[in-house]
Order: sequence, then C-alpha cells, then structure tokens
Amino acid sequence: MGPGYFVIAILGCADGGSACRPVATLQTHYATQAQCAAAESAALIDNSNFDFPTLVARCRAGETQSAQELKPSADKRRRG
Repeated sequence: MGPGYFVIAILGCADGGSACRPVATLQTHYATQAQCAAAESAALIDNSNFDFPTLVARCRAGETQSAQELKPSADKRRRG
C-alpha cells in the first residue's frame, strides 16, 4: 500500500543546489503525487523567505498514524 498523502517540503540549499536541508513542511495534504508536484512552484513562491542561496520545493510522502499512535499515552492522561 502506498502513502496516504503527500506534502511539500521546502529545502534550503547551498550554492548550486547541494547540501540541502529541510526548512519547512507545508500543512496542505495532497491525495496524489501529481497534485503535489503541480503545487510545488506556487509553494516555492509563497515560501521564499528563508535565508539560503537556493530554495527548492519537493513532494514527500506523508506518514499516516495508526489509531494506537493517536491514542494518548498513560503519561499524558489527566489524573484526578
């Protein structure tokens, strides 16, 4: 089974587009890789305020959480 959704990550890179590191992950979820890729250019324009010589936008597979992962742990439950 493939990823449940895709998100756009903004990467800050050194000159020439090397040594990239993530600087932001956008909150919008896309159902397909194609929808995500179509939104990359606009996302890069809207998120060009990072101080790097080069910025790039890349689609990444999102991670879905299981019901167990979404359940609050015993440590986080309210005690009373």
